[in-house]
Amino acid sequence: MRSHFWNRSAALLAVAAMAACGGGGGGSSEGAADDAGEAAPAAAAVDPSTVGTISGMANFTGGMVPTMEAIDMSTEADCAAGYGADGPMAQNVLVSNGGLANVFVYLSEGVSGAPAASGAAALDQVNCRYTPHVLGVQSGQDIEISNSDNLLHNINATPTENRGFNISQPRAGITSTQRFAVAEVMVPVRCDVHGWMQAYIGVVDHPYFAVTGADGSYSIANVPAGDYTMTAWHEEFGTMTTNVTVTAGGTAEASFDYSGEMMGADVPMGEALVIEHGTNRIRVERTQ
Repeated sequence: MRSHFWNRSAALLAVAAMAACGGGGGGSSEGAADDAGEAAPAAAAVDPSTVGTISGMANFTGGMVPTMEAIDMSTEADCAAGYGADGPMAQNVLVSNGGLANVFVYLSEGVSGAPAASGAAALDQVNCRYTPHVLGVQSGQDIEISNSDNLLHNINATPTENRGFNISQPRAGITSTQRFAVAEVMVPVRCDVHGWMQAYIGVVDHPYFAVTGADGSYSIANVPAGDYTMTAWHEEFGTMTTNVTVTAGGTAEASFDYSGEMMGADVPMGEALVIEHGTNRIRVERTQ
């Protein structure tokens, strides 16, 4: 990881911009970025007789599973109590019975005329951790961000292609609605109050995406028959692609194999703004 400092004038402009994005005083807030616009209009309904399913696995196939660090939540006793005797652990690499969780899989080529998303996606803050750790949304789709902890969190999303936001939620029960206008994989999200809190949001311009579960599996339904390129993203292992052909009424299989040797790969991600309180400096951190 490397970082650089902005000059003073740029820092002042950034502080002003983030102050304008701050929020969270009532029970809920509508904080969608102004340039996000309305959700994309729905395309013609998909004929169910012409669609199929894509399913598969993200497998951890070789090498030692990286050991995740324990998270020190001693300053937030109520949060720490939610994890039992073992305490909270980092979520960078979660492997169970050979399956890798939190891999964002999506169709990256071949999609046209996709319908708009229905309903909102949800991102919560529970026991001082984002839930889910990796979230997929469609461009223009509402994201309802909630605080289930009765303490202060701030949600600092720093995309590259979209407009970011930095909002505060000082107590439990607050919900803020945000959205991203264009596709971007991935958008990092962090809490500046609790440095261990990180999440990632994958934004695509269609509904054909999924995040692998605890067992490494995923499924994407209602995909129009055709030939596609599929991409898988993981925060430590980078991206992988494969070709997949979907047939009407069929189930295509597309799996991805990861190994410990891939740890530290180049991972596409936006830049995180970090405020250094007490120095009045803003740092841009890039994860490499």
